Amino acid sequence: MRQWLTLPKESSWPYKVDHVLITRARQATFTFFVLNGFTLGMWVVHIPSIRERTDLSQSGLGYLLLLMGATAFVGMQLAGRLIDRLGSRTVTTAAGVLLCLTLLGPGFATTTTGLAFGLGALGFANGVMDVSQNAHAVEVERLYRRPIMSSFHAFFSLGGLLASIIGGSLIALDVPVGYSLTGAAFVGIVATLIARPWLLKAEPVATQVDPAARRAPWTARVVVLGLLAFALMLSEGVAYDWSTVHLHDSLGSSKTVAAWAFGAFSIAMTLVRLIADRIVHRVGPATYVRYAALVGAVGLACAAISPTVPLAIVSWALFGLGLAGCVPQFFSAAGNVDPSASGTYLARVAGLGYLGLIAGPAIIGILTEWVPLTTAFIVPIVGCLVSGLLAPSALREDTR
Repeated sequence: MRQWLTLPKESSWPYKVDHVLITRARQATFTFFVLNGFTLGMWVVHIPSIRERTDLSQSGLGYLLLLMGATAFVGMQLAGRLIDRLGSRTVTTAAGVLLCLTLLGPGFATTTTGLAFGLGALGFANGVMDVSQNAHAVEVERLYRRPIMSSFHAFFSLGGLLASIIGGSLIALDVPVGYSLTGAAFVGIVATLIARPWLLKAEPVATQVDPAARRAPWTARVVVLGLLAFALMLSEGVAYDWSTVHLHDSLGSSKTVAAWAFGAFSIAMTLVRLIADRIVHRVGPATYVRYAALVGAVGLACAAISPTVPLAIVSWALFGLGLAGCVPQFFSAAGNVDPSASGTYLARVAGLGYLGLIAGPAIIGILTEWVPLTTAFIVPIVGCLVSGLLAPSALREDTR
């Protein structure tokens, strides 16, 4: 059983330690994770409809997702600098509003060019949101003095689940895509403004971190942790953008039923992330990731060869069950590589992981130019297998 993060003395924290304040900050952070998952989920469940309206091929979707990934990466880099200057509270709030507004782009796009601009903006906003909400979550977690990161990611999955239910219902009612995404954006902005006052008020990171920590070298362990996070989050990204397409295009399901592939995946992710911290506490992160990643590989393989829609939905759920609690273990390990530079190392591993999240869907889309969609799933399947095999050495307590 691995000891949790070594925390600074309370007198050195940039917050007045108030248990009510900390609890409310955690709840506010949950709101932003739900918002992020819900916003992306509303885009995901409407992909088939948007593809038809813009006459976009599978390979074309892959290229646009690659563009979305590139702009998200730019947003991540900018977010890191802004957080150092302004603090995570300000950046998270701005990112929440921006993410909601950019949802309107794909919602009203009628041409490939318009969709490209819309997805580029959505990707940029999501990149800023990813980094800022996780930075704030780390701050809250340190004040709690126990592992709670998986619970934040559970609420991200819950947002995706809500999107699959609400989005699927709106599709069944023949509500135009633009109206659906406009409604989602409005609700998201209201939620952002309500949650903002409860976020932690702290000094910008740049005023707290030793300059030497920001010059922390890249170590072999950090690289391996980052690559494993990349592989597993690549697999997760495939579920976000290709699960609905798989059921609709490969198995011939309706758009409403196709939304439940992503819904089943999100349900499994949410439930497992709510209990993952307790399981890791009992068996250790290395053992957990070794078996969970292998379960994920089996789940996606079953989805790829599934001859029926119900079996495919169950398989996507199994895929989510396996992936759910893995990546937070890499984030935790990165933060413990060197206590004097925990933020720097965590940012590096998280950055590589999110790069996989946004690159995975694009890679699958491009591969569909040469092979069927289900064959392209070999890439994330192999990623899960390799991660399960290599994770124990990367997550060993005595690894430096």
